[in-house]
Amino acid sequence: MQYSAGLRRSAAVLVAAAAATVLMTGCGPADDGAAGTPPATPAASVPAAPTPTGGSSTGGGGASPTGGSGGTAPTPSASAPGGGTKPCTVGEVKVSDAQQAAVRPPGTGTGAAVFSVANGSKHACTLTGYPTVAGAGNGSPEKNLPLATTHSGTASTVTLTPGARAWTKLTFVNVQGEADGYCVSGATPASFPTLVIGVPGAGSHQIAMTDGVFAECDNKVTVSAFSAAKPS
Repeated sequence: MQYSAGLRRSAAVLVAAAAATVLMTGCGPADDGAAGTPPATPAASVPAAPTPTGGSSTGGGGASPTGGSGGTAPTPSASAPGGGTKPCTVGEVKVSDAQQAAVRPPGTGTGAAVFSVANGSKHACTLTGYPTVAGAGNGSPEKNLPLATTHSGTASTVTLTPGARAWTKLTFVNVQGEADGYCVSGATPASFPTLVIGVPGAGSHQIAMTDGVFAECDNKVTVSAFSAAKPS
């Protein structure tokens, strides 16, 4: 009886071991699918449909972002030059020496003188306004003596083609008498071998008289507006 009980216990142990083996074998393939089943083939990638030429990538068939319907964007036109003819600059003008005017106040001094500003460039330029006048101070700008100016006539723009001239007239308080002369005001007459002329927008220029020196009284001068016509 004892032997038979031992055999039954051994058989029970074998049965339990076999059952455990079956259970362990059955657990493996359950995680990844049924045994022997091939893995699923991934779906093929579908290429995106191309955007139609000339249309918006968001659909709608409107004008393309380049500004045209299926074409190249137009090139912006260059800005049109504006302002017309430019004012004359210091490097473009040539100022002539002065000569006595035909019409001048009575007296023995300079009385009145005319001079011109010529366009020395290869393109047209403009000149507008009145000159400034100073007696040259022996080559030193600090010693120049500005003359009080009175404007005569209405300033207008003069267009100078290459080589063309604009004219102005200087009318002084004239010196009276002979020799050194005298001034009606009682002031002492002044004389300058050269004058420094300021041309609007075109710098300062030193000029002389073609026949003598500039002699005047009271350090005053009346200046006419620049004009295409030579004043008398």
